[in-house]
Amino acid sequence: MASTINGISAELQALEDAVPNKVDWRYEMRREAQEILPGLFVGPFQPSWKLETLQGLGITHILCIAEPRESHLFKPRFPEHFVYSIQDVRDADDQNLIRIFPQAQAFIESALTAGGRVYVHCGDGISRSPAIVTAYVMIKTGLTHEDAFAFVQARRFCVAPRTEFVHQLEAYRPIVLASQAVAADRGAQAGQRARRRGRDDNEDESDANGDMNMDGGGAMSMDADMAPRIPAAPVWTGPTA
Repeated sequence: MASTINGISAELQALEDAVPNKVDWRYEMRREAQEILPGLFVGPFQPSWKLETLQGLGITHILCIAEPRESHLFKPRFPEHFVYSIQDVRDADDQNLIRIFPQAQAFIESALTAGGRVYVHCGDGISRSPAIVTAYVMIKTGLTHEDAFAFVQARRFCVAPRTEFVHQLEAYRPIVLASQAVAADRGAQAGQRARRRGRDDNEDESDANGDMNMDGGGAMSMDADMAPRIPAAPVWTGPTA
């Protein structure tokens, strides 16, 4: 069982301590954007219509979670100012959110890595976009879907993804854990291969040294054509302790 601090998990408390940006919620804030993680905002469509608001938040990328009947609301209004991504998802129980999690993650990640700021929105900022942002929090922090949602809701109190979307978030956690395990295993294998290559290089160097000729005084000397083939010792150019 996970340990708890003040009634919440230790993992969630650690994230709350690292990102202390909770808000004192007011009802009118439902029409505004809220920052969840540094550089990642969620909210309704209204801020996406206001260039001054978006620029004031430092937004560079906009992820719209839309459906065809909402296209007049969600079409890119300022394509000369922002990078847009539009994902077609209805706010309905038959919609598969999991299928767009990888694309949404890649879009958000590319923006944040480049120093940008992302606004994720749907119609009201209640169900679809908070579910997408919750999934991203799960991916980046390793939190359960309950803890990730609690973290999001502490910053945008009005969020309430439909029950089917919550079930999909719960089902997504094993997928996240499996992907992270595969990535960790690949990293470990790459490290092992690098170490093996290092040992092979050392053995090659020893073999090369064994081929050196003895000069008349008993000292080792290399054939003239062998010297270029022996790797030079690596030189550390980083900071010293």
